[in-house]
Amino acid sequence: MANFAIVGATGLVGTKMIERLLESNLEVDNIYLMASSRSAGKTIKFGDRDIIVEELTENSFDKDIDYALFSAGGSTSLKFAPIAEKNGVIVIDNSSAWRMDPEIDLIVPECNTPSLDRKIIANPNCSTIQSVLPLKPLNDRFGLNRVSYTTYQAVSGSGVGGIDDLKNGEKGIAPSKYPHPIYNNVLPHIDTFLENGYTKEEMKMIEETKKILNLGDDVLITATCARVPVLNSHSVEINISLKGPATVEEVREILSNSPGIVLIDNPQNNEYPMPLNSTGHDEVFVGRIRKDISQENGFHIWTTADNIRKGAASNAVQIAELLESLK
Repeated sequence: MANFAIVGATGLVGTKMIERLLESNLEVDNIYLMASSRSAGKTIKFGDRDIIVEELTENSFDKDIDYALFSAGGSTSLKFAPIAEKNGVIVIDNSSAWRMDPEIDLIVPECNTPSLDRKIIANPNCSTIQSVLPLKPLNDRFGLNRVSYTTYQAVSGSGVGGIDDLKNGEKGIAPSKYPHPIYNNVLPHIDTFLENGYTKEEMKMIEETKKILNLGDDVLITATCARVPVLNSHSVEINISLKGPATVEEVREILSNSPGIVLIDNPQNNEYPMPLNSTGHDEVFVGRIRKDISQENGFHIWTTADNIRKGAASNAVQIAELLESLK
């Protein structure tokens, strides 16, 4: 049995964390739901229990809590995660606040294991998570020379505001979350632009991939991230160059036998991964595997994954499951 806290419990990801925790094989003794003062006092069901949401304060972690799943934004994590850590709580944080801190583990359970040198563990970016699952076994077998990402990211990745912009756009209502309408449109812009012309989202994917897979600077990675008018589940086209020769059949076999991956790759019958396949699931769906005819040892791989489940809530719960299994 373990005691859990969910910080940001009333948000889109926090709500999914509650749902996913109920589905897990974890034995939850006590659960504490925490949020800002605006949401404090609300009652949320956890199975047959009615849990009152409490305001997150500096004293919230004085209780006996084993794991705290954070999804309340970077500034909240920076302030409150160290407080929880000092109280002996293992923090699994969904924000970008701790991901590139060299002392903090950045974990996808199918790819790497926490060291627990610090009791704060970072959940990677949603698009990174679904991308490293197929990259890990291919890097282990052949080695990677280069990775090029192109993402097609659903509006749920922007929270309720993104969902509202898509739904309201169909009614002709101007966007409030995005700088341009997302309905009937594609925005080649996620997060803020940096001096090098990339967005923060693109640099997150580049840097996080290297950290999770422990890649050296000799592996070149680039990314373009776009927001598309899809409600849920991100798609990522991964173009790779391997260090050694491989066949399409070998790549398919490796990925079909890798944890957390569902292979749908029968293009002759129009069978390939789509957001409709992955929504509601924790696996990463992989297909459209083919040789890149423009480069040696190059391949194209198409992936889709539920960005709220595997890209956020489920990955956090899976980290807790992994840690409990290692006890």
